[in-house]
Amino acid sequence: MDQQHVGTLPTGGPCSQWAGFSYVEVLVATLLIAISLAPATDAIRTALAGSVMHRDALEEHYHLQGRLDEVLAQPTNVLEAEALQIGSPAVASSYSDLPNTNRRRLVYLSLYDADNLDMDNDPFTGMDPGLIWVKVELEATSFALESLVSRTP
Repeated sequence: MDQQHVGTLPTGGPCSQWAGFSYVEVLVATLLIAISLAPATDAIRTALAGSVMHRDALEEHYHLQGRLDEVLAQPTNVLEAEALQIGSPAVASSYSDLPNTNRRRLVYLSLYDADNLDMDNDPFTGMDPGLIWVKVELEATSFALESLVSRTP
């Protein structure tokens, strides 16, 4: 083989076996990008929509958590008196937001019986002294937080 042509590709002429090879590579690469672009943009669109929903859910969670913390900071005897006055776990307490408030939080208080674990029985009999069930929910949504508070000895 001639020293001058070592490591070089043949060029020119209609008989060259390499003519148009890079053009085919560019076409294949462009085709692959075009085929994968549609699913990639769908995935990005879904991810962006999911991040918006997650942000909204996180805002609702912190909105509820703020009210739950306010209620749990109250003295236990005050919460117990309110729960006794209400008398039902289905009636909102005075700790709830005012009617027609945007993103209204409803707060429910009830005396609780932790020993009554059978689902057929009512856990809101209040047989455990000083144990109070607290629930905070957003009105007309499924967002809610629940907690139990007990009187410390």
